Amino acid sequence: MDAIVSRLGEVYAELPRGERAIVRVLLDDYPFAALGSLRALADRAGVSPPTASRLFDRLGYDGFAAFQSAVRAEAREHDRSRLHEFVTRTPDTHRAAEDLRSGLDGALDAVTEPQLTAVAELLAEARGVWAVGGPLSELAAEYLVRQLASLRPGARRVPESASERARALLDLGASDVVVAYDFRRYSTRTATFVEAARARNARLVLVTDAWESPLAAHADVLIRLPREAAGPIAPLTHEIAVTELVLVATAARLSPAARLAELEQLTQVLR
Repeated sequence: MDAIVSRLGEVYAELPRGERAIVRVLLDDYPFAALGSLRALADRAGVSPPTASRLFDRLGYDGFAAFQSAVRAEAREHDRSRLHEFVTRTPDTHRAAEDLRSGLDGALDAVTEPQLTAVAELLAEARGVWAVGGPLSELAAEYLVRQLASLRPGARRVPESASERARALLDLGASDVVVAYDFRRYSTRTATFVEAARARNARLVLVTDAWESPLAAHADVLIRLPREAAGPIAPLTHEIAVTELVLVATAARLSPAARLAELEQLTQVLR
């Protein structure tokens, strides 16, 4: 991982809200977001240029120009290193497998018992549960619904079209729960639905990454996966594993045996 990206991730949780917004923009479009003007960066994050400047001072740079120089230098070094690897190395599948295992362990450890308890109670007691995700993470939302629908009634995916989403919102209220999976790059469609659902007093369980979806402020329960969950392959593995934890905890609060038996019987009839 690039040293600057790693550093931004390390300090993120300690930053004020405005500076967090700057970091999210940088990480969502790295390194390109760092190569424009300070004002353009601040505008993208919805903060003032002085707020952006404070972030780079906090990181130890002598202003934004010095930060840009560091980004350019690291990008050049990164390109040279990648070329060298391409020429001299064969894929290290053992190391990749170890990294995946390590990241998976970290993702599971990131979910605390109090979080699991809170999510399980919401999913077990809600009138209805709606799951939604963005690109790739929609598969985790689909998995949650498929498994949860076997345990209890009223588990559904948030539909795709605007008209179907509007009809779903008509019936949402304080007795309903939305489970949202939202990772970089954060989905505007997910945000729009979740914000509308929250306006109707639905509860929100949010599974996101270390840099936090903008929806974090709306969450009743927030599950933040570690930085390793932002890689190109690992995120879905981590999301499914965490979803399994949630499902097991939820099943322990239900009595699904009769429902599961009837489901199996109906499945046999319809084959």
